[in-house]
Amino acid sequence: MKPVGDLPVFNQDREQAFAKTALGLMGGAGVVATPDNFELFYAYASGENPAISQVMGAIINAKQPFTPELLADLRLRCLSGARAAVAMESLGGNMSALINDMLGKLESSARDAADYKDTLSAATGELGSERNPADVRKLVEGLIAATRAMEERTKSLEGELQASSQQVSELRDKLDDVRKESMTDPLTHIANRKAFDDAVEAARKASAEGEEVCLLMCDIDHFKKFNDSWGHQTGDQVLRLVASCLAENVKGRDTAARYGGEEFAVLLRGTPLEAATMVANQIRTTVETKKLVKKSTGDVLGTITISIGVAKFTPGEATETVIRRADACLYGAKHSGRNLVINQDDPRMAALETSAA
Repeated sequence: MKPVGDLPVFNQDREQAFAKTALGLMGGAGVVATPDNFELFYAYASGENPAISQVMGAIINAKQPFTPELLADLRLRCLSGARAAVAMESLGGNMSALINDMLGKLESSARDAADYKDTLSAATGELGSERNPADVRKLVEGLIAATRAMEERTKSLEGELQASSQQVSELRDKLDDVRKESMTDPLTHIANRKAFDDAVEAARKASAEGEEVCLLMCDIDHFKKFNDSWGHQTGDQVLRLVASCLAENVKGRDTAARYGGEEFAVLLRGTPLEAATMVANQIRTTVETKKLVKKSTGDVLGTITISIGVAKFTPGEATETVIRRADACLYGAKHSGRNLVINQDDPRMAALETSAA
């Protein structure tokens, strides 16, 4: 955590300039000025988030349109992690201050114990040479008082350390919650892209050691059309429904994640290609059988479908390679009619490659 002297000083003129720049960029790009969108463009205008600066700078330079899907993806990829980092820095600072306070109390207790030891040593020497009963009584009374004072200080320290220990435990729980939040997609409550990247790297290493691992790339069929017809809130409901179907069909070390926009990814550990294809078809069927109901009106909107591409990890290959292969299978499923599962060994893939050539 930054010391107080290192914290940036609030500058109203500068902040207003950033806000004006952000609103100007939004207006020029035809982006609706919602709080979420403003937060994104303000972060870009201020330069406070390097990831946003790099990604949005490239989009603006390429004159790429800021579609609702792209904006949602940018918020997902760039803002949630930044918020978690700020929260973790704050909690880490609180933890550090609390531990320093505990160390200070222990050092004070050590000094008290040393002083008490000196008092005992001095009294022992005096008692050994003292013959006057009144003086002996006075020494004993002094020892009793010193002992009682030490007992009180020890009892007080125990109470303070117990309270501090409880605070440390609470801060640790909060840190764990923030870590989990930083790895969770806020809309669908499954793993986010960062969590997926970590999981796929672990899967790649496991594959190199001989474990069978497969990747499913999933995409909601005609999602843009559905979103445009029924609105973004209903579109969000669809995303949550698909995410819940994925979560229902994974277990153990498997990972279901929102990859971006309406695309999802599933990592299946210890699973050969044939079994992974069966899991993919189970997910596809689960989604297809769900009836979508608009919450605000109770209207039944029908059903949705997804297409899935399945690829297996080859030991030693780059992560990007297996993702590309799964994406190609996903494209094959879309091209072959949607609401399908196609794996890398499917004959239709060879036919698609031949037609593309």
